[in-house]
Amino acid sequence: MRLAALLFAAVIPLSVALPALAADPTPEIARPLGAPQAIGAVHTLRVIPEACTRLEGAFTGEAAKPYLFQAVPTSANCQPRARFVEAKAAKPATSDGWILNDRIRVPSATCPGQQAVVTVWRHPADTAVPPKLDPQGKSRIYLAEGVAKAKAHALSPIPLYAAAMAVEGKACP
Repeated sequence: MRLAALLFAAVIPLSVALPALAADPTPEIARPLGAPQAIGAVHTLRVIPEACTRLEGAFTGEAAKPYLFQAVPTSANCQPRARFVEAKAAKPATSDGWILNDRIRVPSATCPGQQAVVTVWRHPADTAVPPKLDPQGKSRIYLAEGVAKAKAHALSPIPLYAAAMAVEGKACP
């Protein structure tokens, strides 16, 4: 009787914890907690070179909107090989094909119990393959063929990235 009670007491916490672990996947990039940031200090969270995008943020000190987060272009000359899309429109957490890529945690220097959490998702382009080799053994892309594909909306898909931000912890007075 006592053994059954001990087994029951051990199984119940596991049955509650396992679904919670399954719901929170591990990101592809393991990252330590970021350095604490002061109010008003704009800091780079991550650069996504494929999408020519830099994710940056800043603590505001305001209770209504404690953290500002935005994606900005890295350079006017950058040629993107991927596209950065809004997470609200793409809904990567609930859509098929999206992979949890990164989770960035940045604590506030003035309010140690509060931290910004930026989650980055990636949607790979599985069908991106190089063009077939021509009779001379070269992989070539001809302008006329590329323009025709673009007009027909038959271009190969490119990888997508999306990011969302949340603030965790208690706000300081």
